[in-house]
Amino acid sequence: MADLLVVGLGNPGVDYAGTRHNCGADTVGLLADRHGGRLRDGMRNERALSDTVRIGDALVALAFPQTFYNESGLSVAALARRHDVADPERIVVVHDELDLPTGRIKVKRGGGLAGNNGLRSVKAHLHSDAFVRIRIGVGKPPGRQSGADHVLRRPGKQERVELDVAIAEAADAIELIAAEGVDRAMERFNRRT
Repeated sequence: MADLLVVGLGNPGVDYAGTRHNCGADTVGLLADRHGGRLRDGMRNERALSDTVRIGDALVALAFPQTFYNESGLSVAALARRHDVADPERIVVVHDELDLPTGRIKVKRGGGLAGNNGLRSVKAHLHSDAFVRIRIGVGKPPGRQSGADHVLRRPGKQERVELDVAIAEAADAIELIAAEGVDRAMERFNRRT
């Protein structure tokens, strides 16, 4: 049984690697690296790259669903069953967020879906929206570019630097959640300007 299930949303495959939409997956990959894990194919029905690591005293299951972003809930529900994580507040979903400035992160417990189809899928398959979210700001699309085009593109050099810092902070926030809980992480990371 895992103390925490952390799922990074993104799209599988090299075409999507490094895009704004894969910030969540990149965060989970960084956490695996930090704690001696290696994301690899798990059980077939989970459709995820996953591993279990120790973060302090907590046993943490890390996963990057290999469904497409908008169908992430299929994977999350199967992972929650395998790791015996019935309480949605022990599930952390890391995702990109258009409504936050680039490089800003925010920790949130439950609440609305802000039009995010990946979160909508997770809610539908868990039958709850009480899971924790770590939102990584990717900013609004420039000009008339659609939100979908914006998140599916790779950022420029300066923005890449900002996103890499945010991904590291998101990983820090997950480590704090594992050690001291969600409220402590919200207190520390949501006050930053």
